[in-house]
Amino acid sequence: MTKTVEYFIGGERVSPKAGARYRDVDPATGKLLAEVAMDELAAADAALASAEAAFPAWRETPVGERCQILFRYKQLLEEHFDELTQQIVTEHGKTVPEARGDVRRGIDCVEYACGAPSLMMGRSLPRIAVSSSFSRESVEDIPLDSALERVPLGVCVGITPFNFPIMVPLWMWPMAVACGNTFVLKPSEKVSLCALREVELASAAGLPPGVLNLVTGGGEIASHLITHDDVRAVSFVGSTAVAKQIYSTASAAGKRVQCMAGAKNTMIIMPDANQEAAIDGVLGSSMGNTGQRCLAGSLAVLVGDAAEWFIPKIVEACKRINVSAGDAEGAGMGPLVDEASVRRVTEAIAEGTESGAELLLDGRTGTFPEEGCFVGPTLFDHVPPESALAKEEIFGPVLSIMRVETLEDAIAVTHRSPYGNMAVMFTDSGYAANRFKETAGAGMIGINVGVPAPMAVFPFCGWKDSFFGTLHSNGEDSVRFYTEGRIIVSRWF
Repeated sequence: MTKTVEYFIGGERVSPKAGARYRDVDPATGKLLAEVAMDELAAADAALASAEAAFPAWRETPVGERCQILFRYKQLLEEHFDELTQQIVTEHGKTVPEARGDVRRGIDCVEYACGAPSLMMGRSLPRIAVSSSFSRESVEDIPLDSALERVPLGVCVGITPFNFPIMVPLWMWPMAVACGNTFVLKPSEKVSLCALREVELASAAGLPPGVLNLVTGGGEIASHLITHDDVRAVSFVGSTAVAKQIYSTASAAGKRVQCMAGAKNTMIIMPDANQEAAIDGVLGSSMGNTGQRCLAGSLAVLVGDAAEWFIPKIVEACKRINVSAGDAEGAGMGPLVDEASVRRVTEAIAEGTESGAELLLDGRTGTFPEEGCFVGPTLFDHVPPESALAKEEIFGPVLSIMRVETLEDAIAVTHRSPYGNMAVMFTDSGYAANRFKETAGAGMIGINVGVPAPMAVFPFCGWKDSFFGTLHSNGEDSVRFYTEGRIIVSRWF
């Protein structure tokens, strides 16, 4: 009998009832792993009701006690590290090192959330003013004290993508619950097994029933969650098109919203760059995670004569990548997450050849396993600036290369993009690096770093169409997002 992914509501697994199902498969083999319920609104309502009922007691739980549970949870994640790694490899398709990185960066977020007793601290200023108290006997000046406190919001919702099954949910709910909120998680149906295991371990660590709940589903479930009267805040990671829709819908419904969206990230290669560092950085950025991440460097801009050494080196480096199942020996790149992704990426490659770009390496052909969702490293040179290759997110192992004459020409490429997630430069010139940093127009800047992903203590700072909202995920932004300020002005007679 085919396994069905269960919900996690009120501290217990709950079996879905009848309804539409998504087939969750191992992308390396095509083997069916489970079926995922897609449209059970009653389950979403039950999860929200559980979170709403748990909020009053959880809000009153001292923040130090809340964080002690997260400390235990962090230890459980360490103990189950290899299990979670293998679950990611099986369900998503990452290579083992990539999956380990997914879990490790998620644990970093839990560790940061454990600092909530300090991070939630407010401010106070005694004797900010004086006021007069009039009585029959005397007039007395009474000092006024003022303070800012950070308090939880209530029920929060997280809608997470497939590409980082463990890490991205941990961007959200650990800080939310550390701050005293309760949470409903709706993961991508493509990686629901990973998300369910993550939530189960939180319950095993001692998180009270109802504080963290999980439901599966598609767009109808997401829309129901983000507009529900009980929900105060919504966190989302996904494509720009969906991010715009969620931001506008949830904001109109009166919710606090943060939406991390898509990208088309530029990597500028200067002629004076350290050649091996540049090749290694571009290779990891463009081909890591099979290109399925919003910090993938998918457009390389070669300045001046950088092309003379960069092109032959990057072609050879890509040819050496072993494309196979993520846990196969020597795996350098795993499969795409599903067949729909294969169709999308191969169609983008076909359109790229029609645009006039020069196809240096074709990932549609190569030595791959017979079964599974495989596309190999793909390289285009002389990419036209107005082509889809230069402007649109592909979310696959495709690197587009443009050539320009000057640093200013390269920076202009970053400005033409409606996205602003990441921009990278490889150079040995301090002047060029500083000029680039100040003018690139992206929220995350890499200098001789292919993927400038911030650690958990810093916010994930997408700009332009890569982010919708005011407060980003992670870092101090996340504390402010999951709390609201309360001002107290007092005097005592």
